[in-house]
Amino acid sequence: MRSFEWVDATSVQQAAILLERSTPQAPVLAKAGGMDLLDLMKEGIVAPARVVNLQAIEQLHGIRCNDAVGLRLGALTTLAQIAQHPQIQAKYGALAAAAGHAATPQVRNAATVGGNLLQRPRCWYFRNRQLHDSGVDVINAPEGQHQYHAIFDNAATSMVHASTLATALLAYGASVHLTGPGGQSREVTLQDFLLPPDAARPCDAAIQRGEVLTHVSLRPHAAPTRAAYHKQTERDSYDWPICDVAVVLRGTEVVESACIVLGWVAPLPRRALASEHLIRGRLIDAALAAEAARLAVRDATPLARNQYKVAVLEAVLRRTLLAAAVGT
Repeated sequence: MRSFEWVDATSVQQAAILLERSTPQAPVLAKAGGMDLLDLMKEGIVAPARVVNLQAIEQLHGIRCNDAVGLRLGALTTLAQIAQHPQIQAKYGALAAAAGHAATPQVRNAATVGGNLLQRPRCWYFRNRQLHDSGVDVINAPEGQHQYHAIFDNAATSMVHASTLATALLAYGASVHLTGPGGQSREVTLQDFLLPPDAARPCDAAIQRGEVLTHVSLRPHAAPTRAAYHKQTERDSYDWPICDVAVVLRGTEVVESACIVLGWVAPLPRRALASEHLIRGRLIDAALAAEAARLAVRDATPLARNQYKVAVLEAVLRRTLLAAAVGT
């Protein structure tokens, strides 16, 4: 790891101005919890000339949750704070579950909303500096050790999106809020904000140079909502997911609308649109959940070593739909 300058920003404006000065020759990167950035620096994937610490910016902290505004998560809100927040547990249960099942207790106490959404791929090819330097295609691994890679949309890249929070946030229709060096702010839906992994980009998100992610927002529920989240790993102890699923249903018994999001199976969290259409206007029972799960994996294009993920995802989705139907 090479030496770098450390700057403690005290305002969003100051941080944005510092980040705008970033160049390919002298990159400037922001640190929230620092969980992923430190890994990337140790692995030699990034080598910033300056690191801007955001922790002192009060505006980026805090949670607001009520029926008027919905939910507002400051970018520096930790996963532990989300998982333990009583109102989030009551109103946005799938999000609380996703935060509570991410990483380890130690990591959840440091990792932040902004950092979780902006983290880079966890692919072992992408994280290998020697492969970058040797010219190996780290974006795709069709012939390699790809047992944890994508089973959907994997023609251009087989890396999967690494954010666990994104699965649940997308199911609730979240938006991200960004502020630039001139003080101008903009709101982008999370679906439009996230970009497929690309080693040629400094970030896999639609964030412009100099912008700071200030908070994430979810609108108030428009109807009675039931939700569930499940992450499937190989071990009960901490492990990266094989897949995760978030289901948000609106309507007391009959499904008025649904959002089903599949994580860790594609370069971006994937909406199961056909399954959402199938269950709309119906009561969910075991047979319908099984049919919806089969439909969700119908178009999977697994690689030679990750075909098992199709059956795992189908089972997890079926169980998560049934859990959401009864509000657990």
